[in-house]
Amino acid sequence: MTDGFEVLYRGTLFLIVLFFLTKLLGKKQISQLTFFEYVTGITIGSIAAEVIMGLENNIWHGILGTAIFAVFPFLIGLLALHSKKVRDFVDGTSTVLIKDGKVLEQSLKKEKYTLDELLQLLRGKDIFEIAEVEYAVLEADGKLSVLPKKDYRPVTRKDLGLESMNEKEPHIVIMDGKIMDKPLHEVGKDQEWLIMELEKQETTIDKVFIAQVDSYGSLTIDLYDDEIQVTTPQDRPLLLANIKKCQADLELFALATDSPSAKALYEKNAKKLALSMEKLTPYLKS
Repeated sequence: MTDGFEVLYRGTLFLIVLFFLTKLLGKKQISQLTFFEYVTGITIGSIAAEVIMGLENNIWHGILGTAIFAVFPFLIGLLALHSKKVRDFVDGTSTVLIKDGKVLEQSLKKEKYTLDELLQLLRGKDIFEIAEVEYAVLEADGKLSVLPKKDYRPVTRKDLGLESMNEKEPHIVIMDGKIMDKPLHEVGKDQEWLIMELEKQETTIDKVFIAQVDSYGSLTIDLYDDEIQVTTPQDRPLLLANIKKCQADLELFALATDSPSAKALYEKNAKKLALSMEKLTPYLKS
């Protein structure tokens, strides 16, 4: 076997081995590395590179070496699942850097962070004044978590006393021009409903790149041709407008009638519609 084919053979073999070892270690190995995992990853890569290019080295010794460095993080990960002490030692712990709008200098020194670096992290969270921060924690993975003071937090619907519904994840019912039957059934819809909704938006299945059904049961689509303007469904806004019109009509009828009993009936039903409209608005408003 020539040197070129030997390198090709070794490279392909190690690519397969490293792929399965990475799958064994899990997604954390490629998303949030601890110090231990970082060192392990570098070592595995170095061993693989050395064995692939160092043709005088035994390939199976290299595979054994990489396996050893993969098994250790795997076993430590299992221990960490059942022991907080192991987790704290291997993964590290979080450190409070700001409390009640004041920087904790000792914590900064402990983590070897300068004030400039802290300010940079805060600016990454759209915070430019330390006094706005209630609590800032440097997480074990090096990211800064910030809790602004109440006066500086974004206003929520709850703050305004507005009702809202809990939204569920959207279901993809068409992908690459093909119907996804399982998600479609999960939202309680069928292909006949889907085709009718597409007709309302003046398109067909083969033209749709992706389509999703949201918490309200509405269909949103993205076409292959971005130049085509999609007709936005108006069912919910129209229903809300009709309820408002009915409520307004009842109030007008109450003002126009001379019959006390009819007036009372109109006013009673107008109030009922007003209450219903208040509850339904978060669901029907587009």
